[in-house]
Amino acid sequence: MNPKILVARAVFPQTLALLEQHFEVTSNQDDVLWSPAQLTEQLQGKQGAFTTGSERINAGLLADCPELRICANMAVGYNNFDLEAMTAAGVLATNTPDVLTETTADFGFALIMATARRMAESERFLRAGLWNSWRYDMFAGSDVHGSTLGILGMGRIGQAIARRGALGFGMKVIYHNRSRLDAATELACGATLVSKQELLQQSDHLILVLPYSPEAHHAIGADELAQMKPTATLINIARGGIVDDAALAVALKQGTIAAAGLDVFEGEPRVYPDLLTLPNVVLTPHIASATLPTRLAMAQLAADNLIGYLVHGKALTPLNPQLVLA
Repeated sequence: MNPKILVARAVFPQTLALLEQHFEVTSNQDDVLWSPAQLTEQLQGKQGAFTTGSERINAGLLADCPELRICANMAVGYNNFDLEAMTAAGVLATNTPDVLTETTADFGFALIMATARRMAESERFLRAGLWNSWRYDMFAGSDVHGSTLGILGMGRIGQAIARRGALGFGMKVIYHNRSRLDAATELACGATLVSKQELLQQSDHLILVLPYSPEAHHAIGADELAQMKPTATLINIARGGIVDDAALAVALKQGTIAAAGLDVFEGEPRVYPDLLTLPNVVLTPHIASATLPTRLAMAQLAADNLIGYLVHGKALTPLNPQLVLA
């Protein structure tokens, strides 16, 4: 008998067809957002789960789903996983790194450009029928070329953004990270390590690309925003909760910084209401990896992790590999 799995959100039909070759699949193609209790009910008797960032896998759920062996996230981030609890319960966690790096870096740079050049604000102006003359300072934003790009978090995506900035736009690239990159990688990225304080003070455009963790919660709050240039922009493509959205709204309103571009939000899909009223913030609904080829690749890797582990005993991208090695 084939293992039983749950596909917790709607997914590409070809991904579902692949999974059905190996498993007894229960799918959620209606894309219902289940409550924790409903998710627990759906997982009864399942050995595997194909998850997204909206499914919380924690100790309580795991205690009620004793047959569960693997949760494969269709995302590079995994703050919806209590990794310690999963490891203790013997449940493998996997994610989808690498396949979305370049696409996400493209979007991060697009958000830098849109924010610096006031593209969303000017488009709203045009659509409202307000454009009736030219003015020398109309929607004058800030330069990207030749400016200082600051990167907080210098993993795969941060490095890809650094290369775009240094090689494509002649930017001075500075970064802050938990550990320093090796000299060859720094050279390839054209990037210089600085302290967090220096990063805040020197960046013309600061982009956040660090993973969420309790330590990273509100890594950018009122104190950090106050250290930035009043002409600076802040871009968050990392995770909601890394920025104190309420403090950011105040900073944008008061002119502490010039503008922000946000693809992720604390408590998403809810957005802090004040952000919706401000003209100097570009808002997108967590779509940095949203190209069809990349989303297909993410779905494929999540499916391959389920097949690899439940059928062949080896996942491709485990987050708690000690379970595989045990």
